[in-house]
Amino acid sequence: MDFQIRNASDACHIDIEGTIGVPEEWQFDQPQQRVATYEKFRDAVQRIAEIDAPEVVVNIRSTGGDVNDALLIHDALRQLPGRVTTRCYGYTASAATIIAQAASEGRREISANALYLIHTSICATEGNAAELSGKLDLLRQTDRRLAEIYAARSGRTAEEFETLMAENNGSGRWLSPEETVAAGLADTIVGAEEKPAEQKPKNAVRGWEKLLTHLGIRTPAPPQLPKDRNVLHFDDDHAAAQRRSEVAAEEAFLHAGPTRVLPCDDPGYAEAVRSANQRAYDADARQFRK
Repeated sequence: MDFQIRNASDACHIDIEGTIGVPEEWQFDQPQQRVATYEKFRDAVQRIAEIDAPEVVVNIRSTGGDVNDALLIHDALRQLPGRVTTRCYGYTASAATIIAQAASEGRREISANALYLIHTSICATEGNAAELSGKLDLLRQTDRRLAEIYAARSGRTAEEFETLMAENNGSGRWLSPEETVAAGLADTIVGAEEKPAEQKPKNAVRGWEKLLTHLGIRTPAPPQLPKDRNVLHFDDDHAAAQRRSEVAAEEAFLHAGPTRVLPCDDPGYAEAVRSANQRAYDADARQFRK
């Protein structure tokens, strides 16, 4: 992960590029080119926590990486006293979308040419049935926590995001900038022609309904409020919303399946840990190629 902090007269800029949390053993063939990855990452997070600027701009160009490291960056940004803006460029996916949610209210931006992906969590493991069961429980807990982070700023339920994450056997689906805003995962599209303000809410509603329709979830018509009542919700409305959430969760469970990814796609930290024999074999293979 390339992590740069640049101070300017008007704002402090943080550039996050590459795979988040991948050990440098995967990035460099020569041992002398490596440094302690954890120490470097811890230093970067500490530098974020010490930023004392009224304006912080976080530029994100990353397809994801380790969830734990992304959560640490997210929490460090959320604790800053200044106003934080996150800007997503290119392919913004997986763990990188967690960092994107750390912006201040209304400051989550996405490029008009970007694509955005959320999906269920991934890990590589081995062990007996009890150990595998424990990992499965951790993955489900992680998915729930991530869905709650996405839902917190969106006005949507966590169950709806769990359904969206579980699409395509857990691999998710790339969202356009318009779909990203409609889902409540971003606030503003930058670099696009500005639309009249009165069109934005209608477009956002249509975009979200399109997403739910693609997932096979029908959105019922809004209830008609009595003319002599000036209230926002009734008990029946709450019960209906709860039933819709239960249906969404059931849909996610029925459509969930083994996650299919390329070997080099969005690796977690566990995949990076190789045995001494594997490292020795790789060293010999490089020597023979010379």
